[in-house]
Amino acid sequence: MLKVGLTGGIGSGKSSVAKIFEVLGIPVYYADDAARQIMNTDKELQTAIIESFGNAAYKEGKLDRAYIASIVFSDNKKLEILNYLTHPATIRHADEWMKKQTSPYAIKEAALLFESGASKHLDHIIGVYAPKELRIKRVMQRDNVSEEEVLKRLSKQMEEDEKMKMCDSIILNDEQQLVIPQVLKLHEKFLSMTGTIK
Repeated sequence: MLKVGLTGGIGSGKSSVAKIFEVLGIPVYYADDAARQIMNTDKELQTAIIESFGNAAYKEGKLDRAYIASIVFSDNKKLEILNYLTHPATIRHADEWMKKQTSPYAIKEAALLFESGASKHLDHIIGVYAPKELRIKRVMQRDNVSEEEVLKRLSKQMEEDEKMKMCDSIILNDEQQLVIPQVLKLHEKFLSMTGTIK
């Protein structure tokens, strides 16, 4: 089975692209959602997070995401620590999930595919690209945050152009090109790569 990665910066629309693949019957692993779940269920990881961020990191057994965000988005070292703790657990979880899939290919959707080292476990990587101004606007609307807040988050991510150069395929989500035909073209490509269609 072909293991496909799907990545892009904040506000690029990678989740929307992932949903189109799901409509085509392709299973998608959402790394951020999985990481949240793992941080609430993996006892070893919980202990390590409490050791690094204090008892306030958890409220009634659940990760206090607002508290953690307030720390990691203003301290690069703390962000590195959180990533160092969560990435290996999420990669392991994703690998186990991939092994259970029976489709010709499956997708792992993650913002930090390259940064986390998860890209090494994948056969093909799709980048979802949108211009910076558009991404800022989308995140401001989606999360109801200021431009300053979005820029702060963007500064913590790999430069978008650099990320796209590392991808095998790119989907343009700039509100000028239609996204669905681009997804369908890749879908057919992956099916032919796996011998599902000739």
